[in-house]
Amino acid sequence: MSHLETLAEQLQTTFGPHIEAITIAYGELTVEVKTHDIVKVCQQLHDDERFQFEMLIDLCGVDYLHYGCSEWETFEASGKGFERGVRPISQINPNSSWKKPRLAVVYHLLSISHNQRIRLKCFVSDHEPIIDSVVGVYNSANWYEREAFDLYGILFANHPDLRRILTDYGFVGHPFRKDFPLVGNVEVRYDAKLQRVIYDPVDIVPRTLVPKVIRKAKNQIEQEGNHG
Repeated sequence: MSHLETLAEQLQTTFGPHIEAITIAYGELTVEVKTHDIVKVCQQLHDDERFQFEMLIDLCGVDYLHYGCSEWETFEASGKGFERGVRPISQINPNSSWKKPRLAVVYHLLSISHNQRIRLKCFVSDHEPIIDSVVGVYNSANWYEREAFDLYGILFANHPDLRRILTDYGFVGHPFRKDFPLVGNVEVRYDAKLQRVIYDPVDIVPRTLVPKVIRKAKNQIEQEGNHG
């Protein structure tokens, strides 16, 4: 039994009622935790000598909107270099097999004592994307949670200072959500007469870049091989 399998077994035994799923893939362990239990689980992972995950090295949001629908799928070849798709694949065929909530919070923990890492994942409600803050357990979560709030609109209950951290004052929307336009909703310019910066609606139509795809016929490939 590998060390990850041993750790997964310990986690299942310790946190069974608080866990939705445990997976091992690509040499990494991911634990899906019930949203309302995240602080309790993090606290024990931090304090319990069997785990001792002393450090939160990253926290981020994830948007699974249109998950499983690739923007890069194409069945048409082009000989003109990079071209622009008029409509993204996600708009043409938005259906996917994804049944879980749209937004998730991901935590990456490190145990220096045991030299091992773990990933926690919590899904938040589509209607009320809110989860308890873990700043009380990991102080480094302060800015990470502000970033997830700013970019994804995920609220962290009991956070000491939950406000935007990357976007401008008065910014509307959350730019890392999949349905947020790539060019944004407004553009900024300086008005010399008013002597201040003003915001105008963007006048650029969002378009998805589609790479060039060249598919050669089988006989053409064979002929090139024979000449070589």
